[in-house]
Amino acid sequence: MFPIALPEPQLAVLARREQIVADLVKIAGADAVIADEDGRRAYETDAFTAYRRMPLAVVLPETTEIVAEVLAYCNRNGIKIVPRGAGTSLCGGALPAEDAIVVGVSRMTKVLEIDTVARCARVQTGITNLAISAAVGPSGFFYAPDPSSQLACTLAGNIAMNSGGAHCLKYGVTTNNVLGLKMVMMDGSIVDLGGAYLDAEGYDFLALVIGSEGQLGIVTEAIVRILPRAEGARPMLIGFESTAKASICVSRIIASGIVPVAIEFMDRPAIEVCEAFAKAGYPLDAEALLIVEVEGSDEEIADRLGYIAGLAEELSPSSLVISADDAQSAKIWKGRKSAFGAIGRKADYLCMDGTIPLSQLTYVLEEISNICKRYGLGVANVFHAGDGNLHPLIMYDANDARQAERAEQAGADILKLCVAAGGCLTGEHGVGIEKRDLMRVQFSEADLMQQMRIKTVFDPEWLLNPAKVFPLDGRPVASEREEPSAAAAE
Repeated sequence: MFPIALPEPQLAVLARREQIVADLVKIAGADAVIADEDGRRAYETDAFTAYRRMPLAVVLPETTEIVAEVLAYCNRNGIKIVPRGAGTSLCGGALPAEDAIVVGVSRMTKVLEIDTVARCARVQTGITNLAISAAVGPSGFFYAPDPSSQLACTLAGNIAMNSGGAHCLKYGVTTNNVLGLKMVMMDGSIVDLGGAYLDAEGYDFLALVIGSEGQLGIVTEAIVRILPRAEGARPMLIGFESTAKASICVSRIIASGIVPVAIEFMDRPAIEVCEAFAKAGYPLDAEALLIVEVEGSDEEIADRLGYIAGLAEELSPSSLVISADDAQSAKIWKGRKSAFGAIGRKADYLCMDGTIPLSQLTYVLEEISNICKRYGLGVANVFHAGDGNLHPLIMYDANDARQAERAEQAGADILKLCVAAGGCLTGEHGVGIEKRDLMRVQFSEADLMQQMRIKTVFDPEWLLNPAKVFPLDGRPVASEREEPSAAAAE
């Protein structure tokens, strides 16, 4: 999987840097263009910090029209574009290139319209998930997707990676909560997809764009679905003496027909680190912990938690605690939401993002442990058990090059394991550069060629988000514009 090779920068573009920056200032204004070295350094990486590249320049527009002008200019001049939200990507999805312009949407944070009758809101995509919920909260509504980084991550990044979060079990991921998009194409044209209604006519371009990782255009506005806030919600903690029992419990809850808001899983290393950080009352004697949350009226909550407790009791849990009040609930979720940061206090780590069928959960967790043991590394598992979206955190010393290499090899083996178990390479983090060279593990050459043909329709010169998603050797060189041959697709 690593080390990651990136194309050499186009020297001709670098030689024109001063003129390019001057032109961008004319288009977007001096306050929207970052050209100095210190300013650009803040954008040289995203949350996948193992790799860094200094961009040619950074542009932070405030309107769709400015984004369109910037893209049209870059398209005419053969300049690459790296779209960026908040830079919280864990797969290198916003890693820049030396000959590319970073176009960030972080200043596009306006709520443009709220329609509680149609149950939707129109917003700029630089807004955070929590800010959407805050805007519609006084009317009794909320925006459902809730990645752990929801305090910081932007809607643009969530759309790019089709992010989910702990509550995706009941409410779905981003694609289930977006009704319409305004997108700027690489040539500067502006298109509207979907709208303030449940289903659009014609081809489902929304499903194509959501999760496309900035390969097809830059999404500047979205119409999102807002939902009535539940009367109440309450989580419970269920500790088990083995991951196998916890996995069985997850399967039994799903099979029962009850749909909790969330089922989150932690193993012992994650429990210990998160409890030390959040003091949430996690059972330190458990090998595995489930956080199960249900919502509704007080009577509904009591009934559903009681039923789930009965299912758990059949497996002899080592502990079972139902949250008593809002303060305890907040602590329980603080521990889970802070897991990545809490584990980062203990060690450097690589966060994987494979997805598997729930029936394979016990087997895959055991194999993840075996893989990391073979490489002499620790691992902590904390993930969305309800939909099988795993997040193994492979712990290593980033200052030790040999450990870093072993961590990357272990990560590749884990993702291959997920595919072999009937799952896929990514659930919500995306492919980016991290999983790019593993795409052939999941897709045939014909699959990849068809995906690349679709990208070429939207971005003929392949200027959008270069070196991401597709294996580098699968793309014709920049000078070749002919359609891939039929033989290449077989």
